[in-house]
Amino acid sequence: MKTDTSSRHIYNQSMSLLTDLYQLTMGYGYWKAGLDNKEAVFHLFFRRPPFQGGFTIAAGLAYVIDYLANFHFDSSDLQYLASLKNPDDGPLFEEKFFDYLATLRFNCSLDAVPEGTVVFPYEPLIRVQGPLIMCQLLEGPLLNLINFSSLIATKAARMCIAAEGEPVLEFGLRRAQGVDGALTASRAAYIGGCESTSNLLAGKLFGIPVKGTHSHSWVMAFGDELEAFQTYARCLPGNCVFLVDTYDSIEGVKKAIEVGKWLRAQGKKLLGIRLDSGDLAYLSILSRRLLDEAGFTETPIFASNELDETVIAELKRQGAQISVWGVGTNLVTAKGQPALDGVYKLSAIRDPGKNWDYKLKLSEQMMKVSNPGILQVRRYSKAQENMADVIYDIHSDMSKKCYMIDPFDPTRQRILSPNLPYEDLLIPIFQEGKQVYESPSLGEIRKRTQSQLLKFPVGVKRFLNPHQYAVGMEKTLYEKKVHLIQTIRSAMSRDFLISADEKNSHSNGAP
Repeated sequence: MKTDTSSRHIYNQSMSLLTDLYQLTMGYGYWKAGLDNKEAVFHLFFRRPPFQGGFTIAAGLAYVIDYLANFHFDSSDLQYLASLKNPDDGPLFEEKFFDYLATLRFNCSLDAVPEGTVVFPYEPLIRVQGPLIMCQLLEGPLLNLINFSSLIATKAARMCIAAEGEPVLEFGLRRAQGVDGALTASRAAYIGGCESTSNLLAGKLFGIPVKGTHSHSWVMAFGDELEAFQTYARCLPGNCVFLVDTYDSIEGVKKAIEVGKWLRAQGKKLLGIRLDSGDLAYLSILSRRLLDEAGFTETPIFASNELDETVIAELKRQGAQISVWGVGTNLVTAKGQPALDGVYKLSAIRDPGKNWDYKLKLSEQMMKVSNPGILQVRRYSKAQENMADVIYDIHSDMSKKCYMIDPFDPTRQRILSPNLPYEDLLIPIFQEGKQVYESPSLGEIRKRTQSQLLKFPVGVKRFLNPHQYAVGMEKTLYEKKVHLIQTIRSAMSRDFLISADEKNSHSNGAP
């Protein structure tokens, strides 16, 4: 039987085909029509905050930087593309297109929101400006690299908020969606605030602290629970957190205390006990009492078993005596929100050196109408707390007071003084293909998440009916958008009327 070894070399080759076929067919069309060097601007953004929450944590930029820095089509990529056929069995692409792709490198300017930044719907997380074909080819990979990371970082942040500063440990490897899912989730969970991971490969690759103890099989491999704990203590006396629920949780706690006394005599500590089933609130309260009575007042109680932010918050409301939270499945699979609805839209195009032609995607649903222009986000604050975000065009005059309009309710407007402290969220990452940004360490990104969350009102961070943070459009940008919508719809109406007139003419026998 032949063994499939394809997974062994996935990451040892060009990743430029990590995109959808229609990106290549559009790119081919641009090239064929002589439009490949038109200059374009695209924005990556999302329309709804995940988990019905009030905020999102941006993550995944480091992956984007690595991808773009190594972007190229190697000979195997071109050979594969040459093998693709049209439905008529002819080649999908002509030979000269492969010569073009062979020399294609990332040559755009890219601005992005740093990882660990709190962001909101319709705010661009990434702005790409450069040759149309290059911008277009990036749609699939950029969305893939940003969407999942941001989703998991947000879920982790919510769990850490629920834990109220107590350690949250990520244990999700075995339930993650494949190797990529596990590694990306471990990294994003750390950005979101988790203290450590059980995933050793993530620890090695990203420098995330790793933690772990033993499973039920360790206990079951011995004659009884006490022998299992004693053996583990002799083998790893500096790493003793005992899983106590293999047979009977309370009896397990008593045996853990017995071995804890032995550890203390050796100058070591019982680092904790872990509950993984049953009524966690009741069992933790009773376990705490037993530990305290035995003199183990500083020994923490770990808990796991299908935890998420709502379960953690409810356990704390019930007075559970848990001080370390192990989260797995519901974190790494983003329970409650299978995907972030990130999109990537063209917003401006021009011939090099000419004036920009602003573009938007129109829809019957106002929430799906994209924003035109070359966009930036300005975050205003007051008394060390963020108060409003304004999406504006980089060519707008922002030196005077800013009129902010809610695009979904234009009657809601706010005037922001130019004297207010502010921060522009998108910063240069690449300039014409050259990297100008050095990624911070993962630890620094994690600290950014924590400091960012502290600057927002509590209501924005609550789980049920969160407060809607103020995000709007700068007035002149909003007016340009409305004008563009009206122009497009007027043109569509004229086309409809012309078509109807032509139809009537033919029906009346006119030539």
